[in-house]
Amino acid sequence: MNALRNSVRLIGHLGDNPKVRKLDSGKTVANFSIATNEIYYDQSGKKVSETTWHRLVAWGRQAEVVENYLKKGSEIAMEGKLTNRSYEDKNGEKQYISEIVVNSLMMLDKKSEQI
Repeated sequence: MNALRNSVRLIGHLGDNPKVRKLDSGKTVANFSIATNEIYYDQSGKKVSETTWHRLVAWGRQAEVVENYLKKGSEIAMEGKLTNRSYEDKNGEKQYISEIVVNSLMMLDKKSEQI
């Protein structure tokens, strides 16, 4: 049996400006989200638009690109890996999160929109 690959490809718009920080280790990390839209017609012929939000995280050089070139509303195409992790919130309760670790991204905005 062939091994399955964990690969996600999305095209969407950033919902907010990326949050970028340097860790104590010196690594740069960027957290941001994108919205993808699906448009279809329901059984009655009515046009329906559904938006899905995806959490993304970029590390190292990718995080620096995100910090320098992307902002709220930027359109990107990206490929990455779906990951799941948990953390304790400020109340000590365990929280679970799914996010996509970005391997590559392409900016799709027109040049004048990227400035």
